[in-house]
Amino acid sequence: MIVYQEDKSTFMRQVRESKIDQVIYANFKDRLGRKTSNSEQRSWRNSMQYMRNVLDDDAIPNDAKISIECQVPSTSKRIDFIITGQNAEGRDAAVIVELKQWEGASKTNMDGVVRTYTGHGMRDVSHPSYQAWSYAALLEGFNEEVYTKNILVKPCAYLHNCRIPGDLTNSFYKEHLDKAPLFIDSDVAKLADFIKQHVKFGDKSNVMYRIEHGKIRPSKTIADQIVKMVEGNQEFVMIDDQKIAFEYAIKLSNLATAESKKVFIVRGGPGTGKSVVAVQLLARLTHDKKLAQYISKNSAPRDVYASKLAGIKAKTWVNNLFKGSGSYMNAAANEFDTLIVDEAHRLNEKSGLYSNLGENQIKEIINASKCSVFFVDEDQRVTMKDIGSKEEVEKWANFYNAEVHYWELESQFRCNGSDAYIAWLDNFLNIRNTANVELDNSVYDFRSFDSIQEMKQAVLEKNSINNRARLVAGYCWPWNSKKNRNAMDIVIPEENFGMQWNLVEDGSLWIIREDSVNQIGCIHTCQGLEVDYIGVIIGPDLVIRNGQWICQPEKRAKSDKSIHGWKSMASKDAIKAKQMTDLIIKNTYRTLMTRGMKGCYIYSADKETREWLKNLKN
Repeated sequence: MIVYQEDKSTFMRQVRESKIDQVIYANFKDRLGRKTSNSEQRSWRNSMQYMRNVLDDDAIPNDAKISIECQVPSTSKRIDFIITGQNAEGRDAAVIVELKQWEGASKTNMDGVVRTYTGHGMRDVSHPSYQAWSYAALLEGFNEEVYTKNILVKPCAYLHNCRIPGDLTNSFYKEHLDKAPLFIDSDVAKLADFIKQHVKFGDKSNVMYRIEHGKIRPSKTIADQIVKMVEGNQEFVMIDDQKIAFEYAIKLSNLATAESKKVFIVRGGPGTGKSVVAVQLLARLTHDKKLAQYISKNSAPRDVYASKLAGIKAKTWVNNLFKGSGSYMNAAANEFDTLIVDEAHRLNEKSGLYSNLGENQIKEIINASKCSVFFVDEDQRVTMKDIGSKEEVEKWANFYNAEVHYWELESQFRCNGSDAYIAWLDNFLNIRNTANVELDNSVYDFRSFDSIQEMKQAVLEKNSINNRARLVAGYCWPWNSKKNRNAMDIVIPEENFGMQWNLVEDGSLWIIREDSVNQIGCIHTCQGLEVDYIGVIIGPDLVIRNGQWICQPEKRAKSDKSIHGWKSMASKDAIKAKQMTDLIIKNTYRTLMTRGMKGCYIYSADKETREWLKNLKN
């Protein structure tokens, strides 16, 4: 989808007549079927004036094509500005210009990320050069017209309001600057020279029209690379019924058409290998040159799996295969061959920061794909917004007349292969009665600690083996260190204990970063992932009183959104609110306590609960 496309001479005239923003806006409403903000319209008006100055060079041909707001394949991202034509050798070429109105930005410790004022506040955002290059990489990797017809794609960034680049050109970002040079307000002639270097002749072959209508499927290079990544990674080896589920999903994907949609619901508890099958499916389907994506509500699983495939600095094309669950609001029907939803129980009805976008994530995913695979564990529902149940998926599958298939994963490999631990834990937390009232510690290393310092030391010792032990906590402490990097978050004064929530720099990769054992994770940064040993700090939201677990939702941190709205619900239906908050709080700790493959250590911040755990242990 391209919002605006004209030759250079027409573009120059429309800017000169001060109506370019009106033309772009009219096209935007017509082609996207929606309006946009006044600030975006102002950005068009301002930025296009600067681009007119750049293009005001006779060596840039008048019949070169100008395309504005071009959607990147299989994403909701739009490229700001593209100039197309032929280079000196007659090769089709497209120059991508990422436009920014920033006056500057500061360096961060994250690859390809800077900090600047945008969206009414200071935010960590992609470096403009990285952003421009990533768009080019996606066109080269997923647009068949680009990679089969050898269209040259050259990216750059233009910050026309920036006078001093400062940290933007820091050597830390050299790799990205080399791939996509950055120009500031005084670089008009330099940017014009960059364009002339790649676009010498006018667009005689409708380059952007061909790109816009090119088939979206992974190139052979990408198809071959992702299979090699998975084959060489022991973490993604399938066993037993995981392999059968995988083959069944491949069969359904091959049978699915726009007229005969397939929906595959795969159910399984912690450690049954749902994510292994999901990643293997993504690799195989991509290798078969099908358009497939891995989806998760939380960013942590997709970021971790992408990094495990491609290294910490994941390749852009790898990142494009891993998407958030709110990415399909505007997707065309049957745009994808197969969408693979991991942690599908975490899907929400609405999308967006304020949960005000889209209609229903399950509906949108099924609509966008010929085949959709949902990996579900309803016992891991941990917020009041989670709607990903078997019944909800079935409802929308029926809405689209999709054929529904089922599979149950049973092979346990997490928690030392111990089904007994999961059953014992359900009984221990009073989630459901099971026959497992006692735990065999020779099979799984479960310990409760009377001292948080001792538990921390035990986790640190396990982590020194292979960086696979972490501390996590219920979300009962405010995130003080977000505003003050020196402040402590999880504080136990009587034990002189203070630690911070996982830092911004680690982000979603907290669970695999070196030294991140020195920060504490929460449900949002560990669900769907595992380590060897997990240390769980139980907050005051779950305590023992008279030998029974009691949930106290009012003890959750005010910033926690997982049970947002429970007080309003309680004023209308106290019983329903209690059932809902009890379910979420217990499911949260159940999920945290099943992140360790070999062992789980727990400590309660509540003294009476610690005493009960001590007596239980003895």
